[in-house]
Amino acid sequence: MPLTPFHLAFPVDDLDAARAFYGGLLRCPEGRSSEQWIDFDLFGHQIVTHLKPSTDKTGRHHNPVDGHDVPVPHFGVVLSMKDWEELAERLRAAKVQFVIEPYIRFKGEVGEQATMFFLDPAGNALEFKAFADMNQLFAK
Repeated sequence: MPLTPFHLAFPVDDLDAARAFYGGLLRCPEGRSSEQWIDFDLFGHQIVTHLKPSTDKTGRHHNPVDGHDVPVPHFGVVLSMKDWEELAERLRAAKVQFVIEPYIRFKGEVGEQATMFFLDPAGNALEFKAFADMNQLFAK
């Protein structure tokens, strides 16, 4: 099945911080916007940051995966390994605090993947991952 772009809208508590993070640091081109929301192109997918003042940045739920506490909910994109490595380096250079540092998950197993987790300025958790073999994306 051919992949099609997803759409995800989520709350942020500061649109200027969202613009700097998604548009600046992650280099997502900005689409339409208003005083209440901003559309971004996240590697071909449409995400929309909606202003919701006083977003709760605490009380996050975690599930154990490969020895790490994975934040739930979270979202992100599967990148090429080259793009993943470049993004990880850009985030490190910007001194982004990782929830889970970039590493290879399930090393030597089915579904081996590079992954990293970090938060946007509103506390939304993001995971960006990459597979050396994209055929492993849905492998069991």
